[in-house]
Amino acid sequence: MNKKIAVLYGGRSGEHEVSLRSAEAIMDGLRSMPGYEVLPVFITREGSWQLNGNRVTILADPEVKGLYILEGELAGDTVTVDVVFPVLHGTYGEDGTVQGLLELAHLPYVGAGVAGSAVGMDKILMKATLQAFGLPVGAYLWFTQNMWQKEQDDLITQMEEKLGYPCFIKPANLGSSVGINKAYNRRQLVMAVEDALQYDRRIVAEKFLSGREIECSVLGNDEPAASLPGEIIPCNDFYDYKAKYIDDRSTLIIPAELAPETTAKVRQLAIETFKVLDCAGLARVDFFVNEEKDEIWINEINTLPGFTSISMYPKLWEATGISFTDLLQKLIALAEERFAQKAALKTTFTL
Repeated sequence: MNKKIAVLYGGRSGEHEVSLRSAEAIMDGLRSMPGYEVLPVFITREGSWQLNGNRVTILADPEVKGLYILEGELAGDTVTVDVVFPVLHGTYGEDGTVQGLLELAHLPYVGAGVAGSAVGMDKILMKATLQAFGLPVGAYLWFTQNMWQKEQDDLITQMEEKLGYPCFIKPANLGSSVGINKAYNRRQLVMAVEDALQYDRRIVAEKFLSGREIECSVLGNDEPAASLPGEIIPCNDFYDYKAKYIDDRSTLIIPAELAPETTAKVRQLAIETFKVLDCAGLARVDFFVNEEKDEIWINEINTLPGFTSISMYPKLWEATGISFTDLLQKLIALAEERFAQKAALKTTFTL
């Protein structure tokens, strides 16, 4: 009997369009392999869940694992699901919200759990956690929309003194470089903050780190493995949304041309980051590497990275020896493994 894989895609996020691209590649990959049936669950920008154009919802019932059809000829029916594959980048998908829903529904799903997803998505919490475990993170500051409205002059002074120019301004919770700007002076700094506040009420400001942009993919649960690293040479001033998805002029070097000891260090730091944040299944860890200064900085982790056939996550694994379809099979198996571990835990207590 085929395994029914519900692929969640779209979503209420600034990365909605990126999700569509990733999901198309994943669904094509699953359909090309025997033993899988794909259930494409599209989530609109407004948050409506749809299967074959009809609204559905997740059943929070451990006895009936799957989707409840709300409208159409099959309204009132249920569709069983074996594994959920969230392909939701950014807010309301990569941040622990969907993961919490799937936990309540008692469904196996690909990727990190609630805590790993939430902390990995939140750049402020992620950096603080990595720092607490002694992992290398660049200088940063953070503040809220309320703080910016009341203390703008003081915050600007702090950023200029601690971070200097240029610096990066980012929404705390988003990906694909949406809402991110590089500021070279005070005027650009203010404009960058106002732009980022359109996407999040919390902002992180980061010191510019001189180095090559290196990425490393991680795969596994309790004993994760790291791929060969790759390098991105952006076509723009930095690897912004246009450089990633529109201009198509950035260069990917796979594997990255690094000294063997640097490659080993990047892979080890990727695994440590994955473990510290309690991730599962997959993640991509991004670095700034300056070999001349012997510096490696962790920039961020993506717990649901881009997954098109030309995205760095699968391409790095392909260079390491795992094909796109084999990668999908491994991720589904890892989801089932993690689910079995959690299902074996007690949920009641008696003396």
